[in-house]
Amino acid sequence: MAQDILSERIEGLVNDLRKVEVFSDLSHDQLAWFAETGEEIRLAPGEIFVRSGDPAVWLAVILEGETRFQRDDVPDAPVFTAAAGQITGYLPYSRLTQFGGSGRAVVPTRMLRLHKDHFPEMLQRIPAIGPRLVAIMADRIRETARIETQRDKLAALGKLSAGLAHELNNPAAAAQRAAASLREALETVRDASIRLARHALSVEQRESIIALEGKAARFTPALPSDPIEQSDREERIGGWLESHQVPDPWKIAPVLADMGVDTPKLESLAAHIGTNVLSDALVRIASILTISRLIDEIENSTKRISDLVHAIKEYSYMDRASMQEVDVHQGIESTLAILGHRLKSGVKVVRDYDKDLPLICAYGGELNQIWTNLIDNAIEAMQGHGELRLRTARDLDRVLVEIGDNGPGIPPEIQPHIFEPFFTTKGVGEGTGLGLDTVCRIARNHHGEIRVVSRPGDTRFQVFLPIVQPKAQLPAG
Repeated sequence: MAQDILSERIEGLVNDLRKVEVFSDLSHDQLAWFAETGEEIRLAPGEIFVRSGDPAVWLAVILEGETRFQRDDVPDAPVFTAAAGQITGYLPYSRLTQFGGSGRAVVPTRMLRLHKDHFPEMLQRIPAIGPRLVAIMADRIRETARIETQRDKLAALGKLSAGLAHELNNPAAAAQRAAASLREALETVRDASIRLARHALSVEQRESIIALEGKAARFTPALPSDPIEQSDREERIGGWLESHQVPDPWKIAPVLADMGVDTPKLESLAAHIGTNVLSDALVRIASILTISRLIDEIENSTKRISDLVHAIKEYSYMDRASMQEVDVHQGIESTLAILGHRLKSGVKVVRDYDKDLPLICAYGGELNQIWTNLIDNAIEAMQGHGELRLRTARDLDRVLVEIGDNGPGIPPEIQPHIFEPFFTTKGVGEGTGLGLDTVCRIARNHHGEIRVVSRPGDTRFQVFLPIVQPKAQLPAG
């Protein structure tokens, strides 16, 4: 009776396995061996069947239901789903030693799993299954790489977006503040002009006021003002204004001091226009100077925004053909503009550019991914404080772009692995290890190469790119 129950169970598993594409054309004996050797398990919804750190020893065939696998240490890690008819878990020839996350059932699930100790016998009894499982493993690696690459790109995009938002917000906020102050200054100069118009001014008096306005507006200090000297000048002007009963001297004094006006010029103006006109004249002059300064601030702020937009356009190579002649220096500078927020905390940029460097034939947007990854890595290596060194040179029929830093360096035992996919020295959840792999891949796609030279205080990534690409079509991506 027990034997009949066992046989019935095995036959049921054979029928279930035959519904799985990998097993569909196998013989009854082969499927029966797999069913007899494997272990059937049933899982309730939410039940965990593998945990992070568990040894990777089981191949699992999902007969019914659905499972999900996700890393526990990364909140936004991708979720890998396996449903009925799919094979998951440890596969032959895999170098996986332990699971890096948890697997759980989504709905009531039934699976048949086989321990890796039975793999040699499985491959001997079922020769056709080996290549099929290897193909599944290759597909899984490609899918994992695709998802992780996409995640890495999104993380990089998030960093760039946050930095750009910060960079754009500063000049935008400055322009907004200046515009609000400009409205107030226009009202002040209008009121002062009305009051001046009520005075019976002579031609000489009007010319004296206009002359001082013109000289002050054209004033440009040869060097930035010394704070102590500037403070003393403001104090002298403020005292002079008070002694001549000019209202709100604390508002007017800083403006006049910034524009190079001092007490001798004020004495000369008072002598020409008289004290009864002086107050309205100085309010008008200070307001006009304030308007001029605010217009400069708005121009500078909007120019900064325009420069950033231009840098973004250059960085992404919008509105251009994919394959083109690229100015390497322009790409590096656009990248620096995009990463400007990361340089402000204490990174000094040292440029050593070859002024005669020729244009090269390349995908400009992809090259900018190289500069972004290498510059960002250099800043992180220096922990935001140090010297970022950029050098370009011609190397026969190639150009050399060298991006270096004076950080702690890369340990010799790590250097041979830094360009391997998924290799990373960052903490858990901080990186996927695809940045330098992407750099290396893009360089190879451009028929170039990348090298690294590193010791404490001097790490240099050297990117060599051909000036002219081979006649064959350059592969995209």
